[in-house]
Amino acid sequence: MWVIIISILLVLVLLILLFLRFYPVFGRKPSESAAQGFKRSSQYDDGKFANPVPARMDMSFKTTVSMLIDFIKGIPNSRPKEQLAMDFPFLGNDQETKITWFGHSASLLTIEGKTLLLDPMFGRAPSPFPGIGKGRYSGGLPFSISQLPEIDAVILSHDHYDHLDYGSIQQLKHKVNRFLVPLGVGSHLVRWGVSPDRIEEHDWWDEFVFEGLTMACTPANHFSGRSLTDRGATLWCSWVIKGNYSSIFFSGDSGYASHFKKIGDQYGPFDLTLMECGQYDIRWADIHMIPEETVQAHLDVKGKLLIPIHWGAFTLAMHDWRDPVERAIKAAEAKQVQIATPKIGQTVSVHASQYPRSAWWR
Repeated sequence: MWVIIISILLVLVLLILLFLRFYPVFGRKPSESAAQGFKRSSQYDDGKFANPVPARMDMSFKTTVSMLIDFIKGIPNSRPKEQLAMDFPFLGNDQETKITWFGHSASLLTIEGKTLLLDPMFGRAPSPFPGIGKGRYSGGLPFSISQLPEIDAVILSHDHYDHLDYGSIQQLKHKVNRFLVPLGVGSHLVRWGVSPDRIEEHDWWDEFVFEGLTMACTPANHFSGRSLTDRGATLWCSWVIKGNYSSIFFSGDSGYASHFKKIGDQYGPFDLTLMECGQYDIRWADIHMIPEETVQAHLDVKGKLLIPIHWGAFTLAMHDWRDPVERAIKAAEAKQVQIATPKIGQTVSVHASQYPRSAWWR
């Protein structure tokens, strides 16, 4: 009997390992030779990337139980009662700097004749099994990916499912000239059929010129990983995008820390900041900002116009789905920060005289 039980367990373990290895959605860990190169990074230590100050994530037994109880009980208004409508975005290109937010962190930026996609997660749900559970608040997108123009670059902040989506990359990869990513993230893209010569990996504080734009891969306080075995295998980051007439800061995912002020001192001011403000919880306060911190981070980097992101598409935390934007507006007004709240899919001209402020979520 014990022999049979042990044999069954061994077979199950083998099947799990094979699944983790061959299921393409998980991506691929960087190779050993790539990992050797990461040793030059100040962020790489003992075989993985880490924040300068370790990010606390309370995973004690007591906290885990409290999270389980919250999940079972549910949170009132954790998602909209009706499917959200999306505007049809501006999908062309011109010299004017424009931003279109698609919910969560996915955004289309046109700047000085270049078209950039930021964390283009266009899938149904941020999961290795997107067909299971409740998906995107809007159901889908008001356009097909095939309608997008040629993309000069896809810019990725890290490899979590709500930012790097297998299905979206499969549909996008043939119309993207370059993928700009933090260290190690290129290994996922290569597995998914992106040619290595179209991928550039960067470490924190790398500064380079791309198609006439000054770009910088800058710090964030977060973590990475897509499966049970690759936490910290790739780097996470924020991005600076500066043209001759416009400057943009994209926070990626990050807890509030001193790096925002350092970025502001080195690269600010910014005409626009795209700052994460949702999916927060006191139990993981070091890796996601609460909305009041979002506004302070905007001030730290010396931003002019703030558009709060990382909300409005998925429920990934135990708060009312409207709280991020409501709290961000209140904090922005208290600190006299200019904030825009475009509808999902609405295109905003960065240098306009007025910006959208309707409370469309109410």
